[in-house]
Amino acid sequence: MASDTFAVVTGASTGIGFELAHLAAQAGHDLLVVADEPLIEAAARDFAQHGVAVQPLVADLSTIEGVDRLIAATNGRPIDILCANAGRGIGHGFLEQDVADWRRVIDTNVTGTLYLLQQVLRQMVARNAGKVLITGSIAGFVPGSFHAVYNGTKAFVDSFADAIRNELKDVEGVTITTLMPGPTDTEFFERADMLDTSVGQARKDDPAKVARDGWEAMLAGKGNIISGWKNKLTAAASHIAPAAVLAEQHRSMAEPGSGKAD
Repeated sequence: MASDTFAVVTGASTGIGFELAHLAAQAGHDLLVVADEPLIEAAARDFAQHGVAVQPLVADLSTIEGVDRLIAATNGRPIDILCANAGRGIGHGFLEQDVADWRRVIDTNVTGTLYLLQQVLRQMVARNAGKVLITGSIAGFVPGSFHAVYNGTKAFVDSFADAIRNELKDVEGVTITTLMPGPTDTEFFERADMLDTSVGQARKDDPAKVARDGWEAMLAGKGNIISGWKNKLTAAASHIAPAAVLAEQHRSMAEPGSGKAD
């Protein structure tokens, strides 16, 4: 049964994106859910249990072609809600990383995200209607020793979201919300090869709670939301402590082998 409203959620196969898609389906929105892995097919069946139409799409959103496939898959249907959640991390020292690996992080977190936002926001602004939730991170506030590329991309995303929110502040009916979580209990750290780090082994936030915080902030039209009081403290401290101190603190969490040995 088709709904009158349509939401697109990227990075929806697992983690925060999976939970955001559930929230969108529970709210009665038809869904286009996108990920770069076939697991999105099984996830789509979960979302469909809420009684909405769900279309899964396997696409690599680190590429312009992948984002174009997403836009084509909407079949011209107006997007009422966009959860731009797709992201990728990479651990270890920068000099050890392959160019293809760190470039894919940048292309996913920055290039693909910006291209998608530009395409969707142009439609929303033309209609004076639409809500966007961008998954940034408190990592954007901290120099990310041994996670430098990822933290750098999130610094860009957090700043970029603030800027375009200001550019579009006079557009009625369109809101842009930035969700800034801290370490969250998802497959992120395994995929970034960071399971032997202190942060990889630490207790993390519940992705369902993080997603709900972001979803509710988006519905309320808030500019940004930092999920979790500990993360709020981290963000506050980042505006006070020198960059060198923050980088050393991050090193203690993200340096390979910093976690407890088995």
